[in-house]
Amino acid sequence: MTVSQTEFTHAMMDAGQPVPEGLLDATGQPAGRRFSVYRNNIAVSLSEAMQSAFPLIGKLLGEQNLDGLAGMYLRAHPPSSPLMMHYGAEFPAFLAGMEQLKHLGYLPDAARLDLALRRAYHAGDATAVAPARLAALPPEALMATRLTLAPAVALLRSPWPVYDIWRFNTEENAPKPRHMAQDVLITRPEFDPIIQELPPGGADWITALTSGATLEEALTEVQADHPDFDLSHPLALLLQGGAIIDLDRKG
Repeated sequence: MTVSQTEFTHAMMDAGQPVPEGLLDATGQPAGRRFSVYRNNIAVSLSEAMQSAFPLIGKLLGEQNLDGLAGMYLRAHPPSSPLMMHYGAEFPAFLAGMEQLKHLGYLPDAARLDLALRRAYHAGDATAVAPARLAALPPEALMATRLTLAPAVALLRSPWPVYDIWRFNTEENAPKPRHMAQDVLITRPEFDPIIQELPPGGADWITALTSGATLEEALTEVQADHPDFDLSHPLALLLQGGAIIDLDRKG
């Protein structure tokens, strides 16, 4: 009796499933115990991968609870790539769909933050523009400049205080999270990604830049909704994070 790949994968990812009938080991005997050991090793490895990939979720829920969720997630979303850096991409949506976690509405965005940090860590390298190049531009030329941002740059916009939640669970003596929406910028100035809170309008401004707007065009767009927006702070965050990798003067 031939075991289909689908049947084998389904049984491998769900310990509640029986060993596929007709599956033999290297000696020609029913796989039985060896299959169960192999299946358990895979489950343990993937649980460890989830602990590593979602440290903030582990802090918020506890490692044991995350292990339980990892098992449920494995059954719903078996790995689609041999690269573990991609495993867990659907985890934020998986958390959002769990009725028993609805009272923790911030969890999906906390998972998205973990995911964004991991993607930034694995993003391609890029050489940052020296801040002196921007400083040397006359104001008019600076405002007519388009910026190219590094592959590691990411934005996360949340109706929850996601930056405060991250800081409260990762830094000693951090203040309790405030009751507010927060946008965060992720950059990778050296080897490890860093997280910075953005001021109101900051995420809109950076989004406009990534769409090809000049500094002035992005500023004008943002100030329509945030009249007091000052680009100096988010621009400084981009420079400090080594996030600007090219300059292009309009026209």
